[in-house]
This record gives sequence, structure tokens and C-alpha cells, in this order.
Amino acid sequence: MMYEKLWKDIQRKFFSPVYLLYGEELFLIEETKNLIVNSALLDEELEFNLSVYDLEETPVELAIEDCQTVPFFGERKVVIVQKPVFLTAEKPKEKVEHNLKVLEEYIQDPVPSTIFIIIGSYEKLDERKKITKLLLKNSAVLNAKKLSEQEIISFIHDQFRKKDLKIDKKAANKIYQLIGSNLMLLHNEINKIALYCEKNQIITEEIVDLLVSRSLEDSIFALVDKVLQRKLEDSLSIYYDLLKQNEEPIRILASIASQFRFIYQVKALLKKGYGQKQIAGLLKVHPFRVKLVMNQSNQYDDEYLLQGLNELAELDYKMKTGYGDKERSLELFFIKLLTK
Repeated sequence: MMYEKLWKDIQRKFFSPVYLLYGEELFLIEETKNLIVNSALLDEELEFNLSVYDLEETPVELAIEDCQTVPFFGERKVVIVQKPVFLTAEKPKEKVEHNLKVLEEYIQDPVPSTIFIIIGSYEKLDERKKITKLLLKNSAVLNAKKLSEQEIISFIHDQFRKKDLKIDKKAANKIYQLIGSNLMLLHNEINKIALYCEKNQIITEEIVDLLVSRSLEDSIFALVDKVLQRKLEDSLSIYYDLLKQNEEPIRILASIASQFRFIYQVKALLKKGYGQKQIAGLLKVHPFRVKLVMNQSNQYDDEYLLQGLNELAELDYKMKTGYGDKERSLELFFIKLLTK
């Protein structure tokens, strides 16, 4: 993956005098920043040789002035600047005047004992600007794009490998299915599994099911799956579990309706010849959600989906107008729909 070589160089203490870290994947940016700081400075040096500036509040030339001073009782110093909006096409929110000429000159002739890190959580930079071109040419760059499905699966395997653990293919896919593409959440769940397992143990799907936390969305997905398979007992079991977790019936209903609607839309677009990525773009969802529906699309009957949506709409109206007991009403919906 795009960050691996950069991380290996940092771990070997092959530092660049200037780093540009930008993109939407904040976990990769944060991990890279921490790796640079922890590899370059000892713990006792952090107080004196680490500086952080917010460029929405501080002119960049003050940070450059800091870069040009010698480290205090150490070999290196690290200077970090955040929110460099002048690298983008956006208009700055704050009226801070930056002397970009000073920054341009420094980028072309940086101080060897300083590691200068520029961080921006921007999807794109304005490469028409002179300062952006100079940075891209004269710095070590991490473009932290959102990872693809395959890259995330590789990330899961890599994280376990670093902990002297292995994970089988089904278990890795299960983690991705439950957690999604948020690397921070994935990282936290992987750490939790690692604490439970012994060294060199192989992580299986059963271990993932036992340990990985499920969000409301995951539980709803499982519930809808059982409803569409017309398994009443399993559907009610998941529903009762959600109630024990203090989930509101009206929120559960809305989530079920949303999933029914999503499945119906995916099926309709598939019939028109659209592919996975096209559907994900049109519906503005992660491609993996589309893939899950596509894999089982033949099991979902259009008439059954529409019937469910109509009954959910009617039940939603009754709940919002105070008709009947909400928990019991949704329970009766499952019984009615699944025993026809």
C-alpha cells in the first residue's frame, strides 16, 4: 500500500527534512505523524524539540522561524503545521496573512536538523499553485486516500501480522463487514481481538463473532437478512436483543425501512445493467454495502420488498401519531409479514 515504504523509511530513521501529509484517511495521517515524532525524538525531548502550529491562527513564517533554530539538547527537532488551507482552492475562514515566499524558500533549502511536517485533511490540493508544486516536488508525500476494499482487507491482515497473529480470509472479511472502512475503528477492534488471543493463534470467524462489537446498522443488517429469509424466530431474537440495548422501536423501524429501500434500489439498478461501483456512486454508499446485496440479490423478491415497505410506512405513521404500543406493534409486523 502507498504508505508502507514511507513507514519503513521512517522506522529505519531515513527522515525527509519536509513531509506533506494530506487526504481524507485521518488514521493514516495520524499514524504517520506519530511514527515520525516517536522515531525522531526521545520521550524526554518532546517538551523542548516538538512544536505544533495551527495555520488558521498563526502565520506560517513563525513556524519557519522555529524550523531554523537549533534543537535543544538533541540531534533533531520536529515542527508540525496544520490546516494549510493555502494549498487548496478553498477560501480561508480566518484572516491570517501568510508570507508564502518564506515558506517557498525554506522548502527548497530546509534545515537538516529539523523535520518539518505539513498536515492537511483535504481530499485534494490545488496543484496549479506554485507553493503546492514546490511541496509535491521537494517533500516526502503521503496522499492518504480512502482505501479500497482489497487494501482494507490487506490492512487487517498486516495489523494482525504485526501482533504475531494470523487471520483467515473469512474472518478478515467478517471484520470488514461488521466495522466497514473506518481504519480507526478497525484498529481498535483488532487490538481488542489481539488481547484475547495467544501468540501465533489463527483468528477465525467464530472469534470475530464473539469479540467484535456490532453497531445498530450491523444488527439491522442481520435482522433484515433474517426477515428476507422469512425466519421469524431469528428475526424476533435479534429484535428483542435490540430492545434490551435500549434501541427505540421507531428508530429500528426507520433503519429496517432504509435497508429494504436500499436493497430494492440496488436490484432495480442491477436490472438496468449498472455495476457495483456505479451503483455505489449513484446511491452514495460504500461499494462493500452494494456487494453484500449483489451477492444475495436473487434471494430478495421484489414484491416482498415492496409489501414490507408499504407495511413499514403504515406502521411508521401509526407510531408517530401515538397509535398502539410501539414495541408490540413492531413485533406484530414481523409476525404478520413472516407468517403469510
